[in-house]
Amino acid sequence: MLLYIHGFNSSPQSDKAVQTARYINQHYPHLTFYQPQLPSSPHAAMTLLCEFTEQAKQQGQTLRFIGSSLGGYFASYLAETYGGKAVLVNPAVKPFELFEQFIGPQYNPYTDEHYQVLPQHRDEVAQFDTQVIRHPDRFLVLLQTGDEVLDYRQALHKYHSCELHLEPGGDHSFVGYEQQLDRICNFIQL
Repeated sequence: MLLYIHGFNSSPQSDKAVQTARYINQHYPHLTFYQPQLPSSPHAAMTLLCEFTEQAKQQGQTLRFIGSSLGGYFASYLAETYGGKAVLVNPAVKPFELFEQFIGPQYNPYTDEHYQVLPQHRDEVAQFDTQVIRHPDRFLVLLQTGDEVLDYRQALHKYHSCELHLEPGGDHSFVGYEQQLDRICNFIQL
């Protein structure tokens, strides 16, 4: 199983998600691939992700995750909790520290959804913090120094024992992501 986890205010229609789905469909058409639209509540989102993961584990499937931004934070928790390999793309490291600026009304342009980020969501997301990476061999972390949303140095520090790919420039979307898909699929052993 491969579970692609999008970031905050994103969706399976984002560029990276679409590129990933197209690549997997072309090269690994028999792979069980999930790319769910996550609920806006962190607790509800993780409940959904855990359901996919637990079902795949019960079926004896190998667990694999790709997570972007907040999705990378969630993927980190899943890989540490359930096992499997994870590729994190410009991952959020401490998203609960950023929540103050997002509390209030939000709009997801991909889904046309209007919703509220509540103070309790900060506490919900903090529950999934993997303060220490106990299994660094499970992670490939792709970072670009030009990320204008997250400080790449936080991820560099947290995942220092993991396989890292750091590029100068770029941005939060990870410019040139599509060229990383071979590397990603090799790392998660497809």
